Amino acid sequence: MPITLRQLEIFDKVAACGHVTQASRQLLLTQSAVSMAIAEFERLAGAPLFERQGRRLLLNDRGRLILPQAREVLQNIRKIEQFLDESAVQPKGVLQVGASTTIGNYLLPALVGHFSHLYQTAKAQLKVGNAQQIEEDLERGELDIGLSEGLPHARSLQAEPWRHDELVLVVGPTHAWASRREATLDMLAGAAWIMRERGSGTREIFEAALAKKGVDCRVALELGHTEAIKKAAEAGLGVGCLSRMAAQRELEHGWLVEISSPLDLRRTLVILRRRSEQSTRLLQAFLALLKAEGDY
Repeated sequence: MPITLRQLEIFDKVAACGHVTQASRQLLLTQSAVSMAIAEFERLAGAPLFERQGRRLLLNDRGRLILPQAREVLQNIRKIEQFLDESAVQPKGVLQVGASTTIGNYLLPALVGHFSHLYQTAKAQLKVGNAQQIEEDLERGELDIGLSEGLPHARSLQAEPWRHDELVLVVGPTHAWASRREATLDMLAGAAWIMRERGSGTREIFEAALAKKGVDCRVALELGHTEAIKKAAEAGLGVGCLSRMAAQRELEHGWLVEISSPLDLRRTLVILRRRSEQSTRLLQAFLALLKAEGDY
């Protein structure tokens, strides 16, 4: 039979009072209930924990050794109870947030900082990965909430529209397409593409847009980071497809050139959650902030 928290509470109170009678009054228990709990606790300990001097109970050496550990357990339980009480009223704790690369690099950092500023006892821990990684981590319970592009592949996850976004085709200023600034389907089929790795939401949406037009693409470079794709395109190594928000600075400075095409590259950024997830006060507060920053 394992030790119970009630036994630890009774042991602590009897040690502090030195009398079963006083301890039973403070615990609102009968004297016999307290005596039985102490007897059972000593049986589990394998030896007496008190010295009996008349009606007084004094800790022996074993009891003095156990008491600090028992009190530490009780103190930790009280902290948990206090946390649960407080977090029911105001957000408190650490929320594990996952975001696909574009969202995690260009939208979430400022929002996460704003969240921590609003709630001094709360914090959002941000993990950035590709869309597939975020889905898998959310499904395993390693994340509390995720943000990604498009609908999830896992049936255990639900998606809620959050923000509109658009992909753009980009080349460097020395690329053959730069002066023309547009591309036909035949040009898209013959291009050397610089793409994210498989599992990326951006790549998945781009390939789906090509497939709708009956076009296959030739991937010349596969890079795992948006910044690497921008630098490769800027150097004239091929054509990239990126979120407009990721390429905006380079487009404004002329380091990259936008190429129009017949492709529909609009997409929806979504909030991902487990279908079975019960919203805590912490999660509700972060969701409210997300929706305030959304455009749906």
